Amino acid sequence: MKVMIMKNMFIRSAFGAACAVWVAGAPVSGSAATLTNIPMQGGMLMAMLNYDASDGTLRAMTPMDAAQLTPLLISNPGDGFAPADPWYDCLDPSRQGLAFSRRIGFVMDTASDLIPTGTAIWIRKLSSSPGLGAYRYRSSAPKAWMPIFGTAGSTNAIQWDGSMFHPGFTAPPGNGTYAATFEAFLVDTATGLPVTGANTGPFVFNWTDVPDGRPVLNVAAKVVLAWPASATNYVLEAADTLPASTWTSVTNIPVLLDGQPAVVLDPCQAQKFFRMRLGP
Repeated sequence: MKVMIMKNMFIRSAFGAACAVWVAGAPVSGSAATLTNIPMQGGMLMAMLNYDASDGTLRAMTPMDAAQLTPLLISNPGDGFAPADPWYDCLDPSRQGLAFSRRIGFVMDTASDLIPTGTAIWIRKLSSSPGLGAYRYRSSAPKAWMPIFGTAGSTNAIQWDGSMFHPGFTAPPGNGTYAATFEAFLVDTATGLPVTGANTGPFVFNWTDVPDGRPVLNVAAKVVLAWPASATNYVLEAADTLPASTWTSVTNIPVLLDGQPAVVLDPCQAQKFFRMRLGP
């Protein structure tokens, strides 16, 4: 009998626990189109900011609806992004193939008063669901897909010039939901300090997520006990300690692996001593 760790069939996670990973597929053949910009994935859902000069307050009116993070495989079946574009690795189905949306953004209310001279508006992400990414997007040359709001180690705050701003938000394809909490505030450009009272307070954006139809690979660590096919009259037994006064039969049904009978056990089941006993 021999004991094998099935390194070629199973993958052990860093902590030896079972896990699931999403596996990017092969490049899409016969693409219908090569996209040179990123679809918005629906109508705009804007946070509208308003400054009231009478009391020096900054307010935000946010959309109630959730945006949908959608993979390109679902929104544009068969299409792909140009490999030279900076978002190719994140969003193309042949690469990470992340679900994405540009629907949520920021805009200044047309009825807003002008912010005071010597101040600037900053937007800060306070918190977000794990796995949610954010990127500053620019479709014209020089094109940009730059991590922001804490993504990939970036700072969680950016200065905003008040023009319509649609970041790209991303997440792995799936059936989950995501949320992010932001605030906007005025900063004194001379001191770099926030202006007292000119803060919107926290406001929240929500997203739903869409799977892309590709299978999820279930990855687990297993232990395999295998023996020669010629040993047809032997019984596999296990004991908790050695020397053992009692051996019990292993009741797992053997399967054929590389032409040999074998049983597949979870690691916790394999923390025993095993032997092959000649049957009657």
